[in-house]
Amino acid sequence: MVSSTHWIASSAGMRLLELGGNAADGAVAAGFVLQVVEPHLNGPGGDLPLIVASADDPTPRVLCGQGPAPAGATPEHFAAAGLDRVPGSGPLATAVPGATVAWLTLLRDRGTMSAQEALGPAIHYARHGHPVVPRVSSTIDSVRDLFASDWHTSADQWLVDGEAPAPGTVVTNPAWADTLERLLEAERDAVRDGGSREAGIDAVLTAWRQGFVAEAIGAFAQRAFRHSGGAVLPGVITAEDVATFEATWEDAVTAQWRGHTIAKTGPWGQGPALLQVLAMVDEVAGEDPGATDLDTVAGVHTLAEVWKLAMADREAWLGDRAGEDALPMSDFLDPAYVADRAALVGERASRELRPGAPGGREPRLAAQAMVPEGAGADAADGSAGEPTVQRDGATRGDTCHVDVVDRWGMLVSATPSGGWLQSSPFIPELGFALGSRLQMTWLEQGLPSSLVPGRRPRTTLTPTMVLREGIPVLACGTPGGDQQDQWQSVFLLRHLVGGAGLQEAIDAPVFHTTSFPGSFHPRASEPGVLVTESRLGADVLDGLRARGHEVLDQGPWSLGRMCAVARDPETGVLSAGANPRGMQGYAVGR
Repeated sequence: MVSSTHWIASSAGMRLLELGGNAADGAVAAGFVLQVVEPHLNGPGGDLPLIVASADDPTPRVLCGQGPAPAGATPEHFAAAGLDRVPGSGPLATAVPGATVAWLTLLRDRGTMSAQEALGPAIHYARHGHPVVPRVSSTIDSVRDLFASDWHTSADQWLVDGEAPAPGTVVTNPAWADTLERLLEAERDAVRDGGSREAGIDAVLTAWRQGFVAEAIGAFAQRAFRHSGGAVLPGVITAEDVATFEATWEDAVTAQWRGHTIAKTGPWGQGPALLQVLAMVDEVAGEDPGATDLDTVAGVHTLAEVWKLAMADREAWLGDRAGEDALPMSDFLDPAYVADRAALVGERASRELRPGAPGGREPRLAAQAMVPEGAGADAADGSAGEPTVQRDGATRGDTCHVDVVDRWGMLVSATPSGGWLQSSPFIPELGFALGSRLQMTWLEQGLPSSLVPGRRPRTTLTPTMVLREGIPVLACGTPGGDQQDQWQSVFLLRHLVGGAGLQEAIDAPVFHTTSFPGSFHPRASEPGVLVTESRLGADVLDGLRARGHEVLDQGPWSLGRMCAVARDPETGVLSAGANPRGMQGYAVGR
């Protein structure tokens, strides 16, 4: 079974499963198609964390395709350019591209098929076209003036007679199809010379990392383009930056919860915050069992309040740090520490940013994070920040997600993002844009998420794997930037605690808080704000307002983009669900 944020990607992944491939093969096919059909949500120049586990090899493993800051991305460079923070878009916001390298690494290490087989559907849709969904059209329209005035290579690719393509019209990306074909030539040459399947994929990786792709990225970055905020500057990424990046296999951070093992990425992602939240909910539920009932004022209030605490800890403690500077996750998730944090939840909505002191360490926050501020002038810039859910529930875009489970019990949860068509100018020689993930770093030094060359920005991308009695049973995830783990916590509480089926839990009303510093430019905070779907009910929303929440009702079907697949290890029965909001997500299987 496959569940993803676009029906064509789900179908492409299912095709490889039907041909005998496993979950890794299906995920790679779906992932490369997502780059083509949702170019406003992810791209080859973006980022990718994923988690994989199987019945035969049940230890959840994280594959990190989050590229680091280029060698030239120093705070001094930004200061010399007159910038006090990393822009939300443009070449200077670029981390080293990691998504394509990670997809190919997954295929090599856990798949069974060749790159030619797995990339075939993506080449087809890039070459011959696909019907553009309305959100692609609206995203392009939001940056149409920028494309026309400055990002001319993007205008050449995405504008039709100066306008965004109409929804439903067929769009192509022949430059990306050409790039994929050139990459596959390396595989064919390697196999023709007697190389194995793995050697063929390694040849593709080499062509990307040390061949024409890296060279084109380095050359294009030397051109100056407009960034969010108006500065016209070149980037700093080089071919050497691309050549030195490899996707890495890592241990997942795990926690036991309600008879399950929940697996997340390391602290270079926000995933550990979800583990902290689930533990805090249980602490509150020990005093008030209603704390897990998300159809009540008490349940929604509790979850929102523990998320404020976890996100304050995320800001103070999570990031890509090693050695003595790294915070052990055992301290971050220590039961005594979690209990102390949960005890801070009161009857009224908090408007404070309250990081804790795990292991007795004193927290430190970025100076800019301490000043709640409005969205600023860049709010009207469709290229700035992450194209996440807007107040009226409409989206300029978002991230993507795909989950796959195969007949043998392998599950993959993957959240590709970045490299959006609106994040950076289109590279015509390659057929894609670079990402803007460095906007999640602070120029202020000494913080877990400070900008440091070679260090990964703390990403919001956060896939989830769930195991029961040591066997993987559920893969899930969602787009949504800072909201990803918040929406997943709603899903997990409804499914694993409330007993709702996958689709029922996905369909249920969703909410999240924005009462913490955002990860995306301009890093704004909205103290006390609780964003909700109206289907929580008028009585619940009124009760939340009475507790001091600033409730923003976004309508009945506006929040959350969950995908999920599951496998019952006792019966072998597979199940899946997909988000109905936006009528674009799709689950398929047999």
